[in-house]
Amino acid sequence: MRKIAVLTSGGDAPGMNAAIRAVVRTAIYYDVEVVGVRRGYLGLMEKDFQRMSLGSVADIIHRGGTILLTARCDEFLSSEGREKAVANLREEGVEGLVVIGGDGTLRGAIELHKLGLPTIAIPGTIDNDIPCTAATIGYDTVINTVVDSIDKIRDTATSHERVFVIEVMGRRSGFIALEAGLAGGAESIVIPEVPFNIDTVVKNIKRGNRRGKKHSIIIVAEGAIDAMEFTKEISEKTGLETRLSILGYIQRGGSPSAKDRLLGSRMGAEAVNLLLRGESKKMLAMDGEMIRNFDIEWAISQSKTIHLDDYRLAGILSI
Repeated sequence: MRKIAVLTSGGDAPGMNAAIRAVVRTAIYYDVEVVGVRRGYLGLMEKDFQRMSLGSVADIIHRGGTILLTARCDEFLSSEGREKAVANLREEGVEGLVVIGGDGTLRGAIELHKLGLPTIAIPGTIDNDIPCTAATIGYDTVINTVVDSIDKIRDTATSHERVFVIEVMGRRSGFIALEAGLAGGAESIVIPEVPFNIDTVVKNIKRGNRRGKKHSIIIVAEGAIDAMEFTKEISEKTGLETRLSILGYIQRGGSPSAKDRLLGSRMGAEAVNLLLRGESKKMLAMDGEMIRNFDIEWAISQSKTIHLDDYRLAGILSI
């Protein structure tokens, strides 16, 4: 294999640049050319290719986002579109591809493999909702970002003696809400995976209020409930001034943590190694301190569940 390509697709995540850097430099180390595909699968359609060099990935390991950019591409969802993507890569002389992204990106990698293009996938999403890996690129950074935001909001909540509902990202999963809520000392955590009772939340708030607590922080995963309606209901049931803070896209940005830089670097290098060993349709995964790989199709068919022990612990510590 003399020439490979790399792309990022779906939502950006801190640490993607570290993975791109590792793919490029590992390949060049083994005398393999690298093509960067701009704007993900859309770039495959439009032949938006650029030759990558050692210098093109200099000073990017600390940068958030993705230097290769990312975009949605409806054309790639059709069989004709995917055939066009593979044809464009072959015309460019590309013999293997590394894709970095979430669930949709991984499913795209499976389809390219079926068309005969060796493809390796790196899970990169802040949601951490990809099965078979303990962490995805970007997850550690977003937890730190949310915890920092909780700490700042708590200062205002205490000063004004208010209840604050903080909505975090995560799509249909509660990983961000649970881990950041536990680390941030939230009084209540609402996630899609666990049924919640608003009366229990209200009870916790009132209990803290009676013992002189000047604030309450409630973390809500975006896929769990309507945060605005929830905030209104909390205010009505407690009689306390309640505010909603939606963290939004601030969670995706910022310099990646050391963990995400290491994870991106290790996975990026291993992706190249797998291609050079003739592997395809493999997803890299973090297993303890080890980087392993699984068949993508099998991996994404598995389920990934939150740590219920952490959820119970958060309830115990919030009394």
